[in-house]
Amino acid sequence: MTEKKVVTGGCQCGAVRFAVDGPFNNPHICHCRMCQKAFGNYFAALVGVQRENLHWTRGHPAHFRSSEVVQRGFCRECGTPLTFAYDHARHIAISIGSLDHPEIVTPEQQYGIEARLPAFDHLHELTGSRTEDDVPADMMAKLRSRQHPDHD
Repeated sequence: MTEKKVVTGGCQCGAVRFAVDGPFNNPHICHCRMCQKAFGNYFAALVGVQRENLHWTRGHPAHFRSSEVVQRGFCRECGTPLTFAYDHARHIAISIGSLDHPEIVTPEQQYGIEARLPAFDHLHELTGSRTEDDVPADMMAKLRSRQHPDHD
């Protein structure tokens, strides 16, 4: 018998946790203005799963109806965006960043490109640095994350 792979995730504070026991589909980023506002960012990174394969293991998300046909789930404690779902769809999209291992999902499609911000095309050209290169050593020694760890 083949063991079913379970992927876990949750919000920043740990009040809401989930497990997915089915395959992902349609990994994408969406540039539409609603997703920009919902994520407070240039875009939303999302991956679909069948609704019956998503299980809330701690708490449940709060919801905001961002349009007449869409509901978005988020943690009411810390505000982490968690889900996006059309009312009529059999699947629900999970925010890739809320996965414990977001590196397992690579977006394959872009939606809402009419609202893609001009700076997005140049992000790969920006110089980069590591956190420890920008934070003074005495502050770095005190820096302790209050985020829930990426596991239960």
